[in-house]
Amino acid sequence: MKIDKLADFSDPSLCHRLVVKIGSALLVDDDGEIRTEWLRTVIEDVREARDRGQEVVIVSSGSIAIGAKKLGFFGKRRSLSEAQASAAVGQITLASTWSDLLAEQGMTAAQMLLTLDDFEGRRRYLNASSTFGRLLKSSVVPVVNENDSIATGEIRFGDNDRLAARVAQSCSADGVILLTDVDGLYDKHPNEPDATRLEKVHGVTEEIQAMADSESGSDVGTGGMTAKLLAAQIAERAGIALAIVDGSHRKPLTYAAENTSGTLFLPKRDDSAYKAWIGGRMRFNGSITVDDGCASALHDGRSLLAAGIVKVDGDFERGDVITIHDLVGRMIAKGMTEYDAEDCDAIKGKQNSKQEAILGHTPRSAVIHRDQLVLL
Repeated sequence: MKIDKLADFSDPSLCHRLVVKIGSALLVDDDGEIRTEWLRTVIEDVREARDRGQEVVIVSSGSIAIGAKKLGFFGKRRSLSEAQASAAVGQITLASTWSDLLAEQGMTAAQMLLTLDDFEGRRRYLNASSTFGRLLKSSVVPVVNENDSIATGEIRFGDNDRLAARVAQSCSADGVILLTDVDGLYDKHPNEPDATRLEKVHGVTEEIQAMADSESGSDVGTGGMTAKLLAAQIAERAGIALAIVDGSHRKPLTYAAENTSGTLFLPKRDDSAYKAWIGGRMRFNGSITVDDGCASALHDGRSLLAAGIVKVDGDFERGDVITIHDLVGRMIAKGMTEYDAEDCDAIKGKQNSKQEAILGHTPRSAVIHRDQLVLL
């Protein structure tokens, strides 16, 4: 059985391990202070989930907003250094608050600060996965945030929605709930009078993506509906259900389950842990463009052969995960390449029988084997 409705997130037989993400707009008020009493009700939800036999991981935003208040940057446009300084100051308060409030309910908190690099490299990804497993086995509640005090544009997620989805992959969660200041995905801007909320989405298609608004609805958040749909795509590749839920209510997890308030994204696939990691990758050193015949073969489950490649971009090495595009520029897959960019460019468009003379050695069976390729 799989998660099929919002109430299923409260069923330990369907959702044994749950990731809950809390956005800054919910956690921090207009004065830059933590909404402590509301947060206590969230922790009541966490305790009740634990009492049911569920394991819970928290992804908590808020460090920059909290620190900005203390440093006098709140409500102002901040430079990178000011944002990083704010995160360094705010994270102490944020972690302390979580630790104290969880302790009130008899639970132990653990802080994990992660960056994009911790998920892009396979070894570090597995290390994070192992840490989550050990903490949860010890009945600890991991509280995760992006390490904003050191993260810069090229090594950061930029929003905790996608971070939550990657955390869910790495800890083998069954479900993700994004608590936010809206009650789900609408077919048009929710301020329009005829806007309709979608209760279930079976896979994030181009049509679904067109409904998203890339702007965050608050002054303190960094996400927006586009980021949440990207998170849903990451989750669905690993067979993980994800819900966008209005978190403004007291005990928001209970409220969502009882009132079916939110949008549930149901996965279309259930990739292996390795393929889910490839599919969730966000940073790449290069790409390959393939012809229509090769694109069709990939969709039929074939490996990517050099004969179908028409263009090579970037400076990648063997073992890198790169993107694959069709002739109109759409990204259709990601995969781990068996060649570096120079060799790949040299053999593009060539049949296997002609590659040995170009490479000076016996060619590999494929540029990207199907076992290391994920269709999007």
